[in-house]
Amino acid sequence: MLRILALVVGGIALYFLIMAAILRFYPDDPSQMNWQIRETFNAKFIKTLEPTAGVQQQQVIERLGGPDITRAYRKDGVVHQLLYYRTHRAIADGITTEDECTALLFVDRQLVAIGNEAIERYERERPTPD
Repeated sequence: MLRILALVVGGIALYFLIMAAILRFYPDDPSQMNWQIRETFNAKFIKTLEPTAGVQQQQVIERLGGPDITRAYRKDGVVHQLLYYRTHRAIADGITTEDECTALLFVDRQLVAIGNEAIERYERERPTPD
């Protein structure tokens, strides 16, 4: 009986050791995810972001991959870039639209706003065409 218990405990320990190694050496890669998992992954990661925490654009791109949609302009030498990451599906048509994404606004490559606030600020500060 003691031997069986030792085997069970050893097996459980081995399982946790293997799982820890997998999680450590094989991080999440959005480019390898199907669209449903990627949407969830994007949404969960974006919820952890704080615009006041000094988050850099490169950090977000390294974690989430390239954005699904991008808009940008330069004003007074400062780059304003709106990155859209898909976080939910509206219509199953195979096309990603802005309404299926969460927007992240970066000014000079630093996160300053998320979601509707990001879109509103981008539009408000965008120069009008001549």
